[in-house]
Amino acid sequence: MEKSNQNDVFIVGFVRGSHGISGEFKVESTSGEYEHFAQMKEVALRNGKTGEKKTFQVEEVKFGGRDLYMKIAGVDNPESVQKYAKWEIVVPREYACPLGKNEWYVEDLKNCSLVYKSKDGLADKSAPIKVGTITDVMEGGSGNLLEVLLAENCDCLTDDVKFDSNGKVRRVYVPLKDQFIGKVDVKNKIIQLMHLWILE
Repeated sequence: MEKSNQNDVFIVGFVRGSHGISGEFKVESTSGEYEHFAQMKEVALRNGKTGEKKTFQVEEVKFGGRDLYMKIAGVDNPESVQKYAKWEIVVPREYACPLGKNEWYVEDLKNCSLVYKSKDGLADKSAPIKVGTITDVMEGGSGNLLEVLLAENCDCLTDDVKFDSNGKVRRVYVPLKDQFIGKVDVKNKIIQLMHLWILE
C-alpha cells in the first residue's frame, strides 16, 4: 500500500544502496510492485527526516532478477548514491502503483469517517453513526490496520471505550478486513464499520 503526502504526491519507494559504479541504485518499492517504475520520467528524492527534496530526470530503469535498479541524472557514482541512501522516492499520483480491486491509497483513507449502522434497533436504521476518524494505516502482522481516533460525541460508545485512563480520546486499530470493514467510499470519505465490539 503506497503512502501519499501533500498535493497528491506518493511515496512509491526508497533508495537502497548503490549498484555498480555508474550511480545506479537499488529501489525498494513501498507496494511490493515494480512494473510502474518503468513509466517514470522524473522522480523526486526526499529525506523523510528533514523534508529536503530534489527532483531528477530518470535516465534508466532496469530489472535484475527480483530487484529493480534506477539511474537518475546527476548521480553518477556510488558516493553520490550514498548521499540519498534511505531517501523516499516521490511521484505524482499517475505514476503510483495501479490499484486492484478493494485496494486504496493510504492517503485516500486518511480523514475518512468511520461509521456504524446498527442492525438491532440501537440506532436509527436510516442514519449511520460516526464512531471515529481514520488517522493512518499501519502494517500489522496479519495485514493492514486502520488507526481510528474515536469520536468524543458518539452516544453508541461508552466512556470506557472512548477515553483512556487519562481522560484523553482513544486511538484504536481496526483490521482492514471484510469481516470488520464494509463499504469503503473514499470519494465521500466514509468507511463502514461492521461491528462495534472491535473498538473495545
